Amino acid sequence: MESIMKYLVVVVCLCAFGGSALADASCTARAAEKKLAGAALTSFMKKCEEDAAAVCDADSKSKNLSRAALDSHMKKCIADAVGKK
Repeated sequence: MESIMKYLVVVVCLCAFGGSALADASCTARAAEKKLAGAALTSFMKKCEEDAAAVCDADSKSKNLSRAALDSHMKKCIADAVGKK
């Protein structure tokens, strides 16, 4: 039951972000647009990174990645979504 709920959350995230919205605007760019600072920025970035991790995790599962490939994919995918270089 818990895995079904996680799957549904990922699907909702994918729908909410339009599939590739994370690639369109990074968390850092969206935070700058909203002119966030201090605690609001920290909270926004934490939530945004968690959402990105969920989307990246679903993507890696759909690609059947494991071990080093999974680690590399997750690291790059989350960094791209957050806006880290």
